[in-house]
Amino acid sequence: MQILFLLIPLGVVLMAAAGALLVWAIRSGQYEDLDSVAGRMPDDDPR
Repeated sequence: MQILFLLIPLGVVLMAAAGALLVWAIRSGQYEDLDSVAGRMPDDDPR
C-alpha cells in the first residue's frame, strides 16, 4: 500500500511530461509535412 504513494504521483508526473512533449512537438511543427520525407526515402538509394 505504501508503494502507491510513490507510484501514483510518479505516474502523474510522467504523463504530464509526455503531454508536454507532445504539445511542444505539435507547436514546433514536427508533424507539419509528413509526406515529403516519405517521398524522399526511395531517392536515397546509392545504386
